Amino acid sequence: MNSTYQNVYFSYFTFLDWIVFFAVLLLTFLAVIWGHFLKKKSVDAKKADDTSLVEHLLMGRQLTLPLFVATLVATWYGGIFGVTQIAFEKGIYNFITQGVFWYITYLIFAVFFVDKIKTHNVGTLPELIHEMFGPKSAKLSAFFNFFNIVPIAYTISLGLFITTLFGGNLLINTSIGVLIVILYSFTGGLRAVVFSDVIQFGVMCSAVFIILVASIIKYGGPSFLIDSLPASHFDISGGESTMTLFVWGFIALSTLVDPNFYNRVFAAKSSTVAKKGLYLSTLIWFLFDICTTSGAMYARAARPELDSAQAYLIYALEILPSGFRGLALSGILATILSTLDSYLFLAGSTLTFDILPERFKNKMHIHYLGIFSVGVISVLLGHLFEGNIKRVWKTLGSYSAACLLLPVILGYIFPKKISDNQFVFSCMLGVIFTTWWRNANLDPFWGQFDELYIGILVTTLGIIIWKPTAKLLKY
Repeated sequence: MNSTYQNVYFSYFTFLDWIVFFAVLLLTFLAVIWGHFLKKKSVDAKKADDTSLVEHLLMGRQLTLPLFVATLVATWYGGIFGVTQIAFEKGIYNFITQGVFWYITYLIFAVFFVDKIKTHNVGTLPELIHEMFGPKSAKLSAFFNFFNIVPIAYTISLGLFITTLFGGNLLINTSIGVLIVILYSFTGGLRAVVFSDVIQFGVMCSAVFIILVASIIKYGGPSFLIDSLPASHFDISGGESTMTLFVWGFIALSTLVDPNFYNRVFAAKSSTVAKKGLYLSTLIWFLFDICTTSGAMYARAARPELDSAQAYLIYALEILPSGFRGLALSGILATILSTLDSYLFLAGSTLTFDILPERFKNKMHIHYLGIFSVGVISVLLGHLFEGNIKRVWKTLGSYSAACLLLPVILGYIFPKKISDNQFVFSCMLGVIFTTWWRNANLDPFWGQFDELYIGILVTTLGIIIWKPTAKLLKY
């Protein structure tokens, strides 16, 4: 990032802004400590290893409605720089691809999945898949889940945030930021994550709201955007093909196999809490997306020359008065941290409890090592993706949607009809063809078909042809 940005925009901050900013950080860390205290108190009172594990991973299955909404909303919106970058470049296309498609998925999850999930007394998505299909499917899905929730996009977001403020090297800034998050993610289990999410939820919602309000006060309502932005910013396709548009719809459907959603549902006190929580969360995400999409469009209209990756933050620092800049800054940071710590925790749990051999399952120091390993992997892969958040979402989301989504949905619809080997065969076939299609040198006609469509098609064929294929293999 250009250090000139840092020199200019750093000077906008007043003493009051820094007080607000660090006060929010302090509250977040105090919430982590409080969560750690409550976890220790709960475990000490019960003195049982299995109870301790349930407490660590699932908060003792005592997640109430307010906490469910706060942690789910906060966890699911860490890629604010990716979302605002898309809105800055393509306008309301962002609201469709990063909003509407996802709302539909959340409602599907609430209506059709929650009750089925809560009938299983398990703690992770791979454990659920083990019950539905078998041990091989569980192990394969654990690998899928691991790479789906390694928080690459959110380590990039944190690095961009630090670099925007202080300048310097993106890789070094990302490494320092992630290390700090790792250190406070070690303690307290899910309870500490949830309590920190409550603080971050309030701050992040307030921040995006005041940025939009300040934009309207300064520049006026929608007429300003209509007069100042290209017409393509009001086209739901964003200038992309229909097939590309609907790729995002399938990626949104990958939420149906997202470990974070399952983790919160497993932790909820009841199906009723989980369902109501999803409905309320969807409403809040809808309002939040209006704020971020509109705010980024105002940034494009007012400062079109800015780098789209940092434009939203820089624009916010320019238009907000003293004190509110500190709140906005802490709010944007809160959206990143609330997702990053959740994903680090859950990816570390997946590595420890679902991928590693059984003998490591109940060893907390192995779990801590898992979180640290996830942090290192996230930083390295973030560097490999060259800080491109949109490409991270597209790549990893495509694999999850293409290869894992359909078998799991069919498993819900037709219980015990898909065998363990059939699940593995179809998923691996999808992985192979998705990867090949992504890297093949295709002519323009075939190139218009995204690898996600190919993956879904091949996975479907894998399920259909499994039985005759298995018979041939016997001979």
